Amino acid sequence: MKKPAIFQIIHFDFYSATPKYLQLANSVIKAIAEGKIKKDDPLPSINELSFEFEISRDTAEKGYKHLKNLGVLASVPGKGYFIKHTDINQELKIFLLFNKLSFHKKIIYDAFLDALGNQALVDLYVYNNDFGLFKKLIHNRKEDYTHFVVIPHYTDGEDNTAEVLNELPKEQLILLDKLLPGFEGPYGAVYEQFDRDLCETLEQALPQLGKYQTLKLIFPEGSYHPREIIRGFTYFCRQYAFAYKVVHHIENEPIETGDVFINLMETDLVTLIERIVSLHLTLGKDVGVISYNETPLKKIILNGLTTISTDFQKMGETVACMILNHQRDRVHNPFYLTLRSSL
Repeated sequence: MKKPAIFQIIHFDFYSATPKYLQLANSVIKAIAEGKIKKDDPLPSINELSFEFEISRDTAEKGYKHLKNLGVLASVPGKGYFIKHTDINQELKIFLLFNKLSFHKKIIYDAFLDALGNQALVDLYVYNNDFGLFKKLIHNRKEDYTHFVVIPHYTDGEDNTAEVLNELPKEQLILLDKLLPGFEGPYGAVYEQFDRDLCETLEQALPQLGKYQTLKLIFPEGSYHPREIIRGFTYFCRQYAFAYKVVHHIENEPIETGDVFINLMETDLVTLIERIVSLHLTLGKDVGVISYNETPLKKIILNGLTTISTDFQKMGETVACMILNHQRDRVHNPFYLTLRSSL
């Protein structure tokens, strides 16, 4: 038995990190824009969607609810769902490429979608810091996008980034989180200055750092984090005459009174705190801890961890505004120090 035609316009991309309910809604909106679905056309029931595409009822219901909120979809008890309006003004289709999924990336993603409102379709892909997958996702993209928003962070392959990004039209490209040295063209960016940001926030903490002797940056080998962080750390320590060390393995690093640890990775933070507690050292007195990236939990851990962090909410909002206002600026994203008892 031939499947109803409506099932041919609904697609789920399992390489995409875009939530399935949004992929469902986006498929319908795209079909409307292409004239494949017209006003008053019926749509499958929740049960039919769930069975045909092996998605949960909650996913199907959430996708239809999103379409209802857009004014696209309506329903009549006993008759089902149908297209209510086809006058959708959505000319923007955005390819969003993240290096990984995390609490902070979710803040960026949510702020980005909220700022765009109903004016864009967004396909989210994640390449897990793998340059090969990064290259594949860009090279094999099938849709015609109006904008490309890309976070270029990976453990290796950075020397070839420009070659891959040159496949994209520069006037439609916005780099997120970092700039690429030597990469030219009329692209936009919302970026951090990792060396300068670190140096300036540590300068703000000088009154607290003055009671310690040695600063240690925990920077794991093979990390995707920009090495500009090491440059900023080294410059600060030399400028203000602190003894310093870049630590690649916190598991074996001596922890002594007078040390301050600057931590990048959440897994290393857990190990560091466990070791400090086991040594019966007092945080904020015997040793200090500064953690990258603010999270709600860091306000609570051991009476509060000092953090240095970019404004992830602002980053998502800024890139959305650039797209909506047809801007191609290069904007330095705010970076903050939050002092707490761990220093």
